[in-house]
Amino acid sequence: MAKHTLQLEDDFNFDLIGLCSHQSDYRVCWALNEHLDLHMSKSLEPFMVSGKKGEIVSAHSFYEWFDETNAIEYFLIKNKHNSHYLIPEKSQIDYFLVIREAGIIEIDDFLTKVREISSILTAFIFDPSELKSSSKLIF
Repeated sequence: MAKHTLQLEDDFNFDLIGLCSHQSDYRVCWALNEHLDLHMSKSLEPFMVSGKKGEIVSAHSFYEWFDETNAIEYFLIKNKHNSHYLIPEKSQIDYFLVIREAGIIEIDDFLTKVREISSILTAFIFDPSELKSSSKLIF
């Protein structure tokens, strides 16, 4: 009998911005909300990362908002929890802003506005398909 293997490709249908800030997660969220007219709020459940055996490795701070008018989802996730990183290959990044949309946002203009926020030291756009651990951001 022939053996068939199912291969699934990750769907990175989102924009990913890495943020560096010395501020706490709620202050970064507040600054983004104020400056960009967003309404993100802390999720009741943290962003859980499980290990290879299914055990919970870390629980990261997680903020979210769905803009119903433009059908855009915003997620702010803290990269480091205790000594565990969500995306270990980008350990210098403090937060990740995930934006799921249908091409409505001009990401370069959005990034320029993010960089204007005084509590944000710097911000970078990342291609999720180039990050080894980016499959953790598919939820």
